[in-house]
Amino acid sequence: MPIYNIHDGFFPAGKEPQQVYLPVIAPGAIKGPHLHFIRTGRFTCIKGDARFVLKTEYGYEVIYSGESHEYRTLIVPTGVPAALQNLGSEDAYILNMPNPAWTPDMNDEHGADFSDFDFSIK
Repeated sequence: MPIYNIHDGFFPAGKEPQQVYLPVIAPGAIKGPHLHFIRTGRFTCIKGDARFVLKTEYGYEVIYSGESHEYRTLIVPTGVPAALQNLGSEDAYILNMPNPAWTPDMNDEHGADFSDFDFSIK
């Protein structure tokens, strides 16, 4: 089963992923929050269920992906702080497909404050 084919037109021309890697998030764990000023992130939870929290000019936007959420893919634009959380009782596998690809000298991970968001799992 293909994961990505450039001919499907899923990503806008010139915005296709330049790297694909697989973060594994422990049950209940949170990755982030942080933001990028250079990279755009594209994420799909391919095992388990995850909650993605974006901090926009309108407040927090919560998007779900994974087994219970049709494996939804979301895009986190540059300059938008985000956090992701495993909602399940087993490891969650997240495809991360950024553009541009990470390089050791990029220095493009910046902290963000989500202290007013309730990350409790209900």
